[in-house]
This record gives sequence, structure tokens and C-alpha cells, in this order.
Amino acid sequence: MPMFNDFWQQNKLIEMRRSEKNEQYVRYGDFRADPVKNALGTPSGKIEIYSKTLEKFGYKDCPAHPTWLAPDEWKGTADEKQLQLLTAHPAHRLHSQLNYAQLRKKYAVADREPITIHAEDAARFGIANGDLVRVWNKRGQILTGAVVTDGIKKGVVCVHEGAWPDLENGLCKNGSANVLTADIPSSQLANACAGNSALVYIEKYTGNAPKLTAFDQPAVQA
Repeated sequence: MPMFNDFWQQNKLIEMRRSEKNEQYVRYGDFRADPVKNALGTPSGKIEIYSKTLEKFGYKDCPAHPTWLAPDEWKGTADEKQLQLLTAHPAHRLHSQLNYAQLRKKYAVADREPITIHAEDAARFGIANGDLVRVWNKRGQILTGAVVTDGIKKGVVCVHEGAWPDLENGLCKNGSANVLTADIPSSQLANACAGNSALVYIEKYTGNAPKLTAFDQPAVQA
């Protein structure tokens, strides 16, 4: 790595070459080679399938061993028109950072956050590639642009997380998935967001598209 000033003056990309050691990297390789000398940071020093620590917590939603627990919202509770919403990480920004940048022109559809829909689901709801799509549930509604593909499972739609909220009369015009997800923790232990446990309805948006204002400069009073 060059010194920062040299890097700044050169104004060119630096190739980060992988070392031979990294090419041969094996996760937990030291532990596997000598589990006694290189014990893990668990109480037993081993990879634990059953955690006595979690057992002591007594959390009903986080048992001591891997267990499938039915989410509050999922296919098993959906009606025939509801779809499972995934809120994957976007490829063209870091969460909400740079949602306003020029790169947005490469992925926005109809000037909105894209929604990926399986071709059969799109046909069922009368939606074509590039259409504006209203997505809603009991928590709110958003406006998105359709990306119709066979590259997603039927019964599932995807709206990437991180779009800036842009609310008008209860509708997020920019397509923020947070409007649709439940404000509940994933478990008592993790307390992470439950961004992929939401059911939604979709329909082709036929009204006049409201003006996007998420990226307008705020009014400043002197």
C-alpha cells in the first residue's frame, strides 16, 4: 500500500493482490488443526450445536439449538393474493447511502425503487416490466417500478432496503421497504430487524405518478 499522499497524487486505482496465504485460507483452520491449543471462544471451546448459555436465558423465541420457528408473517399465513416480501441489500449503494447519486439512474425503474416480481405473478396481477407498482399491507404503502423476471421464486417479491422515505398522503413515493416491514425484533437475543418477514399485496399503479421529492433540498429560512 502506498502512503496516502502518494495515492492521492497518483489518482489511479490500486490493485489489491491476494496473498498465497489468503488463497489457501480455511475458516477455523487453526482450530481444526489443534482444537485444544486453539479453542474457540465458546464455553466449551468447541463449535456448539446446543448452547447451554442460551438455555439459561430461557427465551421462547431463541431456543438453545437450531430450530425453525414460524414467523409472524409468512407463506403459511398468507391469503391467495399476498406475496412474501424480501428486503435484500442493494448492489448499487450501501444501505441508504448514495440513494440520491447519479448511479441511481442505472437501477431505478420509472424513477422509483425497483420491485422484482416473478413473471407468472406479474401476469396474474396484470403488471408488465417497467410499470409503476403499488405495494401495500396493513402498515403502509409504497410506489415501485416493476422488474419482471424468472430469477425470483414465485410468490415472492423483492424491494431492496435503503430507499429514502418520501411520504405523501400515506404513500411512500420513492419505495422505502421500511414502510412495509414490522417494527419488531427478530428475537429477544438478537434484537435485529425482521426485514424479510412481511406479506404484501401488489397492483399496477394507474393514477398520475406523484412527483418524487425525496432528494429535494430542504427549505431554509434565513
